Amino acid sequence: MTDSNKSNLDYNRLGLMAGLEIHQQLDTACKLFCNCPTMLRDTRESNYEFFRYLRPTQSEMGETDQAALDEARVIRKFIYKAYPSTCLVENDEEPPRELNEEAIDITLMTARLLNMQPVDEIHIMRKLVIDGSNTSGFQRTSLVATDGHFETSHGRVGVDVLCLEEEACQRVEESEEGVVFSLDRLGIPLVEIGTAPDIISPAHAREAAEHIGMILRSTGVVKRGIGTIRQDVNISIADGARVEVKGVQELDLIETIVEQEALRQVRLLEIRDKLRKRGASVGEITDVTHIFKDTESAVVRKKMGCVLALRLCGFAGVVGAEIQPDRRLGSEFSDRAKKAGVGGVFHTDELPGYGITEAEVETLRTAVGARGDDCVVIVADAHDRAVNALNAVVLRAEQAIIGVPEETRKMLPAGTTAYLRPLSGAARMYPETDVPPVPVTGRIDKITTPELLSERKDRYVREYNLSDDMARQIVYSRRLALFDDIMKSVSVDGSLVVRTLTATLPELKKEGISIEQLQDNHFLEMFGLISDGKIAKEGIIDILRLIAEQPDRSAGDAAASLDLVGIDEEQTESVIARVVAERRDFVHERGPGAIGPLMGVVMQELRGKADGKLISRILTEKISEELA
Repeated sequence: MTDSNKSNLDYNRLGLMAGLEIHQQLDTACKLFCNCPTMLRDTRESNYEFFRYLRPTQSEMGETDQAALDEARVIRKFIYKAYPSTCLVENDEEPPRELNEEAIDITLMTARLLNMQPVDEIHIMRKLVIDGSNTSGFQRTSLVATDGHFETSHGRVGVDVLCLEEEACQRVEESEEGVVFSLDRLGIPLVEIGTAPDIISPAHAREAAEHIGMILRSTGVVKRGIGTIRQDVNISIADGARVEVKGVQELDLIETIVEQEALRQVRLLEIRDKLRKRGASVGEITDVTHIFKDTESAVVRKKMGCVLALRLCGFAGVVGAEIQPDRRLGSEFSDRAKKAGVGGVFHTDELPGYGITEAEVETLRTAVGARGDDCVVIVADAHDRAVNALNAVVLRAEQAIIGVPEETRKMLPAGTTAYLRPLSGAARMYPETDVPPVPVTGRIDKITTPELLSERKDRYVREYNLSDDMARQIVYSRRLALFDDIMKSVSVDGSLVVRTLTATLPELKKEGISIEQLQDNHFLEMFGLISDGKIAKEGIIDILRLIAEQPDRSAGDAAASLDLVGIDEEQTESVIARVVAERRDFVHERGPGAIGPLMGVVMQELRGKADGKLISRILTEKISEELA
């Protein structure tokens, strides 16, 4: 976001309110309702596939969810890639089994860490989802705890709900034939944490998300990596509306998402006020195919079953108004139209252009009776799709006169957003009758809670004399457990271990070294040899490089083959004395300035065999003796 977009927003004055929904995959042995493994697979391993068409169903009260109805406007074919391990539960050809006990315990542990009150009994619900992400047409979810909180620098943030639910399928690709999903992710246990709308600024949203992420990682039983944790952000301003932004996978984007949505709502309210002042209204749809029968516009010709136009009275200059960087009210119209299956819309705020001439624009405006302050929106496609697309634009234009519509939006790469669907309501929920409820009363008291990573970081600073930054790096590292094992097993400098695990290994990976071949026992043995003085820390990178290439070697074997077996202080002193004696004239010429150049000479002989600090001390002493 540019400075001009960010700096003028006073979030307190705007009455910004935000809440987070954090979805985190759990690292359990099997899925939530079956015994299939929770590992992701290469789609090339798929050995069969099947397809479904999904349609909305009514709730127990006879109501149909608006989001599901919106999704059902375009009937699509959903294709599912299955694997040798895929079971009938995942295919939705067999009832689910009982709730995963391991996942229940992890969820209750999370509840305790968030100061939440568990329910007496876990009941499973079906949540209607017909976007193809679930073979059944619904997602199974269950409320586990409520009424929690955590502290931030801006005050307490409430945690309203903690749910345990099944992960959805992984979307692979979309084509004219249909949407392809992979079944490997379906059913992985997932916790959903929903905060109260207590977040008051973009920075506060990031802080809250970081804290929840820290708590989840503290459990030690959550999956790591891109896609294993997703944040949805609910945002509103005082005169705006609640908008849910789905699928924020990068923590760094949360601030931008909140900033951009607040900006969007401010700009939409400005547009509302302008439209009301003009007495704006939405006109009728008109067939203008004849105007474009000889058009030179390749875009229109390609889609031209018919061309329909919609007159928006008083909307001139408003449809092209920017509401987010590179996003306009016209983009919102296009988002809605695309849900009907068209490629997008054109409007006279951006025409002539796209091969449409000024003469065609004037003829178009005359045909629909547009005045100077009117805007005309057109769409070219098959008649039914074009009608549905412009009806969607009609609805969005009417909402523009009212203000900010409540809706669910998807995140775009730059942190802006696009329309996804209406906000879901209670009509999409109904009980799951195939899975029995699980009593919780008394169970949570048996759950032990781990040391929080924030507390562990502070302990590492005290116990291992690490800097705050180093301690933070290792507690959030994938190799945290290995660090603990090393520090408990051998007497070695903690900073050296952290640098090796968080800096040296990434350096080796950049070289193309297969660091995945390095096992925990390699590190434990290597640091044991360093602790015993048998190898010097300077040999670490060479030893790890060789072991990664030849993983059957032990650290001791690697050190020996590289001639990195350590020498004692007396041998080190002998080598340094010889180097100084051989370069006596140079030493007398440069004086103390000879230390740097001779350090390089000595290190060529002793690198990996003696500690660098020891070499530096002895070399300084020998040069001082020579100059005395």
